[in-house]
Amino acid sequence: MSTITSINEPAVQVRRSAAQAIETAAPVSEADTAVTSASATRPNAVVIPPEPAAATTVSGKPSALRRVAGKVVKGIGVGMLVLAAVVFLFLAIGPRVFGYQTSTMLTGSMAPLINPGDVVVTVPTPVADIKVGDVITYHIPVEDQRVETHRITEITTTADGGVAVQTKGDANNGIDPWIATLQGKTVDKQIATIPYVGNAIRTLREPIVMNTLMYGAPAILVIGMLASIWTKEPTKSAPEDAAAPQAASGE
Repeated sequence: MSTITSINEPAVQVRRSAAQAIETAAPVSEADTAVTSASATRPNAVVIPPEPAAATTVSGKPSALRRVAGKVVKGIGVGMLVLAAVVFLFLAIGPRVFGYQTSTMLTGSMAPLINPGDVVVTVPTPVADIKVGDVITYHIPVEDQRVETHRITEITTTADGGVAVQTKGDANNGIDPWIATLQGKTVDKQIATIPYVGNAIRTLREPIVMNTLMYGAPAILVIGMLASIWTKEPTKSAPEDAAAPQAASGE
């Protein structure tokens, strides 16, 4: 009996030691379990780890500012082009196509109807059709024969059959100290007044301003278009439902 007992006791101790080693072993993570199960299913499979997520901008403010700056530059270029086109059509094309003329009022003699800086739009009108009360633009017959825009107060016929007019500014106390004989078959009659535009047109007629509008505006527009292209964000990520790369088989 003593011999049997001495043989069985070491075996029991060995089994207990194995059990304790299993209990104290480190726990296996779910990822390791998944990899182990996949490896057990496909012994020769190569596991491809997922790629790290692309870094993203925390606030996104720099890119937003670049987009806004590109839009502002582009808007300025488009605005300058539109302004240049409008001025060119109004001052160069319009008089040739529609026959009107434009002039800027420099004094306040016709206030409040026409104030300094307003643009007076006139059309050629037959001299026989004008009447008292019309506002005409003509060359005065004295001094430097400057262009004047005043209202007709009296119309008379000259000895040679011509037409002479007496004029007056609406804001003046008395009539003009001259009588103007209208030359030719037509006279420029006022049909419209555009407020506050005359000074701007006079400025735009300056060579340096006109050249800036004609050449600077396209340059700014091109720069704005290039800036919008450079600041355009690339494609952020591939579609989520794109096919994932298949695990390579080691057969």
